[in-house]
Amino acid sequence: MRRRVMSMLTGLTLAASALLGTGQATATAVTTPPAEFGTDWHDPFTAAPPVPKPRTKSCAVTVAEARFKDFTPFQGRYTPPEECGDRWEKVVLRLDGKVKGRQYDRLGYLRIGGVEVFRTSTPEPSPEGIAWSIEKDVTRYSETLGHDQPVEMLIGNVVDDTYTGIIDVKVTLTFYAKKKAAGVKAEAGNAPPDRVLPLGDVVRDGAALTTPRNSERIVAEVYATGSGGGCEEYWYLTVPDTAPYSCTADDGPYREVQIKVDGRLAGVAAPFPTVWTGGWSNPFLWYVIPGPRAFDIRPVEYDLTPFAGLLNDGRPHDVKVSVVGVPKARAGWSTPANVLVWQDEKREHVTGALTRHREGAPTNTSTYTPASGEVAHRLDTRGGHRLSVSGYVNTSHGRVATTVTRTLATTSAHRWTDGESMDALRATWTDRETVTTGGGAVRTDRTYTMDGTTTLGTGDRLRTAISLGDRAEKVVTRGHRRVGGSVTDDRYEGDASYLTQVPREERHAVGTSRERYRQYGDTGCHDRTLATVQGVLTEDRLRC
Repeated sequence: MRRRVMSMLTGLTLAASALLGTGQATATAVTTPPAEFGTDWHDPFTAAPPVPKPRTKSCAVTVAEARFKDFTPFQGRYTPPEECGDRWEKVVLRLDGKVKGRQYDRLGYLRIGGVEVFRTSTPEPSPEGIAWSIEKDVTRYSETLGHDQPVEMLIGNVVDDTYTGIIDVKVTLTFYAKKKAAGVKAEAGNAPPDRVLPLGDVVRDGAALTTPRNSERIVAEVYATGSGGGCEEYWYLTVPDTAPYSCTADDGPYREVQIKVDGRLAGVAAPFPTVWTGGWSNPFLWYVIPGPRAFDIRPVEYDLTPFAGLLNDGRPHDVKVSVVGVPKARAGWSTPANVLVWQDEKREHVTGALTRHREGAPTNTSTYTPASGEVAHRLDTRGGHRLSVSGYVNTSHGRVATTVTRTLATTSAHRWTDGESMDALRATWTDRETVTTGGGAVRTDRTYTMDGTTTLGTGDRLRTAISLGDRAEKVVTRGHRRVGGSVTDDRYEGDASYLTQVPREERHAVGTSRERYRQYGDTGCHDRTLATVQGVLTEDRLRC
């Protein structure tokens, strides 16, 4: 993935949890693929499960319908449906898109009432055209969706004589009426938040946050994405200035998304190493099966409940998000944020205090070994950080203490040759978070992996072989006894090659891709495998 090749073949432009819907139930495996890619291929989709939907009355509302060919956002109005009540069991967002011709992958967002409810990227089209669908559970934004709101959507795009693809999308919300019975209010952690406060993009100047004075649980979500076609789109490949490589960063490839409250570190997180659908110099890898989260740009979440006692004073507080490791004055990161608040309906003012704040020393070391003979240049990087914060709130149901501990660790080995005709990375990111409240705890272990090599061989034939992993394990305990949990494991493998420096129809591209998405535990069982050859679906296996 020489940077020259990267800039020529990928161009994700800034313009936005989603699951592919269409094609999943009706996909049919074909066992005789063509010898090479043609002018059309299977519509994009993933092995992820569809959003579960309750069997209650449903009402659908069109939120946005637009054809994106430049950077003009769609502006509209949203009105909640009257037929399904004003409280919902679930709300599901669905995007249906289509595009044909030639186009880069593009990044997009949807905001309702200023709240970022959806962020996504687009697949690259075939000359004959593709269609795709994405679903996302947006029940957590019910408070925002309960009122008339302005709507803004943008998928920034460029259409000219070369890049002809106009991105045509329609977005709907389907509301599922509340189930009868219960009568007991759900616990704060399970019910949708009472308030959703939009902060906008807080990576630069920060934002003022004023929470309701009776807030008992506070969570911030940040849709952190490194993109824009520059080096931060491939932040995991950057090297220190002392090494001979086309993308440099003062401190190497280590990145960490931090959130601060009034200047004090309140949360740390590892960014997800998204590979967009033109990534690693090889769009043939992603035409049918995208890499994990390419269509599902989920936000980083921070539990800020230990700070609730401080935030509940009725005054504005400064909240700022920063991405550690990005060189000064370099663009490329977007960090739109929302704050979710659960309130104590029996108290006008919930008091409390921050009782402990322990930050470990951040680590970030990169060791560069110059090339020697046939041995490539090499950069070995290790980094990490640990933060533990405790606080309490005095609620109508007693004093509730919360401790949030988060530990990050990164290891990577980057190898490349002079001229970058060979470029390889093997990396692992871990993000372990434990939230302890009262006698219970929820531990979430996140592991992201990337192992890929791009080579530009004789005759300008470029080949990329890559594997990606996205795994999360959640364990719920009470009194040191496990009472629940779940595992989600999304694995992608691909290998594709084509001739560069020739017209599209002369590339003689070949490629295979494979995804296995497994989910089990409290969320039920899902195990699906997809495989393609030259853009044709050759396997679609559902194990449970």
